[in-house]
Amino acid sequence: MKPGTPNQTMLVSWKWLSHYVDLPADREQLETRLSLSGLNHEGTETPAENPALSPDDVCIDLEVTSNRGDCLGHLGVAREVSVLYDTELRVPAPALETSKTDVRSLLSVENEFTEACPRYTARVIQGVKVGPSPDWMQAALASVGIGTVNNVVDATNYVLMECGQPLHAFDYADIADKKIVVRPARAKESITAIDHRQYELDPSMCVIADAKAASAVAGVMGGADSEVTESTTDVVIEAAIFSPLSVRRTARQLKLHSPSSFRFERRVDPVGVEWASRRVCQLIIESAGGTVAEGIIDTAPEIEKRPPIVLRLAQLERILGITIDSGEVERILTALGCQSDAKLSTGSGSFVAPSWRHDLTREADLIEEVARIHGYDKIPEDSPIPVAPSSKRTFDSATEKIRGVLTAAGLSEAMTPSVVTSKLDKALSPWTERPALSTQTAMLKGAKRLRRTLLPSLIEARANNWASASIEADLFEIAHLYLPGETEEDLPEELYAVALVCGGDFFSVKGVIESLCERLGARQALSVQPVDSPGFVAGQLVRLSLGESPLGYLGVVAPKTLKQWKLSGPVIVAELSIAALLADAELVPQQQIVSMFPSVERDLNFVMSESVRWNELENVVRSAVGRQLKSVTYRETYRDPEKDGKDRKRVLLSVQLQSDETTLSGDDADALVQSVIGACKKKLDAELLG
Repeated sequence: MKPGTPNQTMLVSWKWLSHYVDLPADREQLETRLSLSGLNHEGTETPAENPALSPDDVCIDLEVTSNRGDCLGHLGVAREVSVLYDTELRVPAPALETSKTDVRSLLSVENEFTEACPRYTARVIQGVKVGPSPDWMQAALASVGIGTVNNVVDATNYVLMECGQPLHAFDYADIADKKIVVRPARAKESITAIDHRQYELDPSMCVIADAKAASAVAGVMGGADSEVTESTTDVVIEAAIFSPLSVRRTARQLKLHSPSSFRFERRVDPVGVEWASRRVCQLIIESAGGTVAEGIIDTAPEIEKRPPIVLRLAQLERILGITIDSGEVERILTALGCQSDAKLSTGSGSFVAPSWRHDLTREADLIEEVARIHGYDKIPEDSPIPVAPSSKRTFDSATEKIRGVLTAAGLSEAMTPSVVTSKLDKALSPWTERPALSTQTAMLKGAKRLRRTLLPSLIEARANNWASASIEADLFEIAHLYLPGETEEDLPEELYAVALVCGGDFFSVKGVIESLCERLGARQALSVQPVDSPGFVAGQLVRLSLGESPLGYLGVVAPKTLKQWKLSGPVIVAELSIAALLADAELVPQQQIVSMFPSVERDLNFVMSESVRWNELENVVRSAVGRQLKSVTYRETYRDPEKDGKDRKRVLLSVQLQSDETTLSGDDADALVQSVIGACKKKLDAELLG
């Protein structure tokens, strides 16, 4: 097909549409009914507004959703009209008179890329006379904004707009060795398309080639070297299926979009391929003469049958809240192309969806079809639809509490892209040093790497807030990370994480994390372990754990790292695994016994090594006392090198002792305190200051 700008809508000629179905006199009513049934009416052009239209025609602009590729042709829209108005649908039945020459004696086809091209068919027409197409065809194409080229190319465009199946015509004389090969493009291979621009290809793209070079970019655009010209006498007609992902990826990478690629991206009818091939051959012979070689080359003639879908009338009534007569339900589904052997009068029946409706796969899809054709406007607003309450997932309850804690701490929630630039990816990566996973095609400009951490993106968001409005934004995000496997054979890990970026104090952020763990009912104590990672201040990055389970990281970003964002002042970041939080969480608060007996509080002042951390000291105190320790509270740290020695410090703490069964005596309290003193001496070499 000739290049053009693909519409996100379907342009429908009223006159052209009338060839397939009897249209109602009230055009505006039809436009409304189409809108209510899913084909939203965007507008209508009259001959006064569009000189390309004939005086007795109008052009309707319909928005077609991505699941309704069957409506990207006049026949698909006509089918919708025939079902809405219960009128006959007239589908052309192309008949071909063929020569005695077998098409396989003229051409061979090899499909080496079935992943991108599940089915490829080819016919050969000999003895054509290329010239202008008939006036009626030129008028039809002009009515939907397509320019005319010649009677061969115009026929392929006409069938495209008739049934939605893209087609392509090659000059048979330009096919080297009379052989078509469907294959991946070679590295650095280039092609000059029919828009007369050159494109460099790569092996992820599918091309239609001859024995020497690529002749077309599969599903996107043909090549200039094999296009049909006035000197063409024999043509090859291609009708194929190209996978949506392959076409979409190629079109985006080459920035080359066409009406053909637009339709392949939304899937075409696998059965309709052969019909479209016969139809275009019929039109070419009528306008350009010639004879069609006997047979068709088809790389996948067997079409997989679709499984039946069971529809229950009780389920239809339950979901819609209204009762629809079984005969009307059968009429609607049958008119839409579904096949059924059983009657719905028994309460249920099975239907096989038509080949052009790939979106019909389950009972709910059939119910939706009945509802939209019957009319959503016929469903009363107060229709009784039973609703069963559903319980909230554990994950949703946890993230709700996480958001509550972080917003209460003054942080704002952010949302950043899953793909990042190389610069962002290299800035920070506390979880792993292995290379990030990459996409073949950049999803955003320059961004091909799947993020290994949320932190650089949040720091960039903080910098953007500062640059645009001088706002010191403290941010958090709950999203996925993508960590590469240990080896190339290992699958990557998709980790749900919560990340924080704040200004201010390291210990304030640590306090927020402790509050978060407490709010989620963490059963294990939070512990820290110093680690090193590029991008952080040396000695100011710690690995967080809940008991023995790794939780995440907390650290201060190095000033050198912040320079690329032009941020000044300390930036504290943290990133936690939500899976680790949930594994240790107790989201439903449990009842705890409140002791009726008085507590005893003692202050203890220890002298210990500078390297001993508070969480180590706290864990030793708790393990030494057990259940009778109600709390241990940090008070202060004091350093006196002259009295205590170099690299020594004093830590003052308070312990609250209480029994649930009896009043603690002074001797009981002293015994527990001695246990603490002994444990601290043994495990931490800490001396009690007398």
